[in-house]
Amino acid sequence: MTEDLFGELLPPASPPQPRAADGGAADASSKPSRGKSVLPAQLDPSLDALGKRLPPKLYLGTSSWSYNGWNGLVYDGEYSDSLLSRKGLAAYSKHPLLRAAGIDRGFYGPIPLADYLSYAAQVPESFRFLVKAPASVCDAWLRGSDGVGRLANAAFLDAEIAIRDFITPAAAGLGAKCGPLLFQLSPLGSLANEGAAFLERLDGFLGALPRLDPSLTPHACYAVEMRDPVLLTPRYIKLLRRHGVRFCLSARDRLPPVHRQASAQALMDADAPGPLVLRWMLHAGRPYEVAESIYAPFNRLVDEDPETREAIADLVVRTLRAGQSATVIISNKAEGCAPLTCARLAESITARL
Repeated sequence: MTEDLFGELLPPASPPQPRAADGGAADASSKPSRGKSVLPAQLDPSLDALGKRLPPKLYLGTSSWSYNGWNGLVYDGEYSDSLLSRKGLAAYSKHPLLRAAGIDRGFYGPIPLADYLSYAAQVPESFRFLVKAPASVCDAWLRGSDGVGRLANAAFLDAEIAIRDFITPAAAGLGAKCGPLLFQLSPLGSLANEGAAFLERLDGFLGALPRLDPSLTPHACYAVEMRDPVLLTPRYIKLLRRHGVRFCLSARDRLPPVHRQASAQALMDADAPGPLVLRWMLHAGRPYEVAESIYAPFNRLVDEDPETREAIADLVVRTLRAGQSATVIISNKAEGCAPLTCARLAESITARL
């Protein structure tokens, strides 16, 4: 059992049973890749109409964009993941619902300034990126190939490394298209049992981060995503609030469901409302490896999760009505196909508005 944000015990989630999907790509027989350009899919006009109904401060998008299974959903043709990674954003950003994207590769190593500039050049001015900080500063452990932490990471929560390898190049390269700068903290293991000491360390780290320049990155903010439920406490939320850092809600296994995390968002905004940063990463009860094997090639909905969808829609609408922006990034591992999940969520949001 895990605890929710304020100490209440939650029962473990039961793995959902796969259901028949709907809303998949219209034609599984795909067109071949055409040269070195990526073309946008020809979409149903109803998606354009839905996109026009979305508020301008809603930034809905997917966790990365390099999936050749999205032929007919985002792209017109089959393309290599490498080509989509480098040149797919222009086509991706033409989708009427996809106004944001998560840059996940930053977690695995620093991204060169030239790559950030390339990403920004491919999308319109209204587009936003959520960028993940490198594991070098977000993981307390140096891990082996099996993912198990072997040694303590001396660079964990090192502000100088975060500034050099992450904040400075991301802000300079993305500029006005830079959205949340996310510190996704990997599971802390034994360190989570020393909550007071960890929060003191996090306090020092956040206090050492530079203030974001509104003339360069007017839409950027810092956000922290915690993966240890025992540390999701009022003290943690107040610490973030004191530094002007956003609490990133994360819908995934081993964490309280979104409607429980909403209480933390309410505490975060007790004095004044702020932007919503939310990532819908995994279906409850589906570990990453299981979701990867079941859902590939990510071209159809496999496990719909209406409860999470409605909880997210409620939070988004509450945020938008307070005059704040909402950035929601969705993974293929949430329901099987991130673009189709975005469409379902957009429908739920517009129905409330």
